[in-house]
Amino acid sequence: MATTLAINSDYKRSLLQGLELFQGVDADDVQGLLQSCDRRDLEEGELLLSPGAKNEHVFIVLSGSVNVHVGSPEAPVLATMEVGACVGEMSIIEDRDPSAFVMAAEPTHLLVIHQSVLWDMVNASHEFAKNLLVVLSERVRSHNRVIADSYGELRKFERHATTDALTGLSNRHTMEEAFMREIQKCEQDEKPISLVMVDIDNFKVFNDQFGHIAGDRALSAVASILRHQFRPRDVIVRYGGDEFAVLLPEIDEELALSIADRVRKAVSGETGDGSDSLIQIPIQISMGIAELASGGDLSGLIRAADAALYRAKNAGRNVVSN
Repeated sequence: MATTLAINSDYKRSLLQGLELFQGVDADDVQGLLQSCDRRDLEEGELLLSPGAKNEHVFIVLSGSVNVHVGSPEAPVLATMEVGACVGEMSIIEDRDPSAFVMAAEPTHLLVIHQSVLWDMVNASHEFAKNLLVVLSERVRSHNRVIADSYGELRKFERHATTDALTGLSNRHTMEEAFMREIQKCEQDEKPISLVMVDIDNFKVFNDQFGHIAGDRALSAVASILRHQFRPRDVIVRYGGDEFAVLLPEIDEELALSIADRVRKAVSGETGDGSDSLIQIPIQISMGIAELASGGDLSGLIRAADAALYRAKNAGRNVVSN
């Protein structure tokens, strides 16, 4: 709700105290301009600014507070703007839509300055102009800190994330822990364990010819088939790019070869979903099999399965090799 801001002389002076845009500003310099400003009242949770919605005002918090969210209103609070702070100035200066969601953290009262009045205030008061520059400078520094912090968090997330976003499979970061747990259990139980390395044949050519969207769909389709073809106990990970690794507890090399060949046939016959001609083009995979040797370790098992995969590629692709 917006209302006209009626300001008497005493209230005017007390109002300007503590507002970052008006620090050191002679109230008489902006008296007439303040009379043309409005006040807006927000209920808790009410949205003030959002990306995609044009903004023509600077809002100064007179009481209460507003929260800034990036990405969506449900995202974590990036910053809280309290009494005296302003929001909306960056979208006016840059002449673009707001880059974040701003919403009331509690019942909040705002001073509303239209962009035309803002520029008149800049012309009327050098102190106001200086304060606006300071605010903009602080915003830029704050944005740079957020970008740096977000990059650091992203790298940390990538290191610790457990799921590949595209396929929904476990990712390589979790492979060593999950594989070692199964290997140790099979060794204790004196059971065999085998590793299958899976690589999509000519995937770069597929991507170059049909585009990365089709390539992503092909990866997702292969991942889905792997989930359905292997047992729930088998540990399937996206090893990287177009390569997958599958650990088969209590499965020896001979049985692993039989299972892998069944999976190979399923991929070449089932990656088409009938709805997209790009994905109906047959996708084929090559697979390398290795069984953990007595006294062997995970790194040796991976090397052996990789070598078997290399032999499958050399044998003409769409092949299972040990």
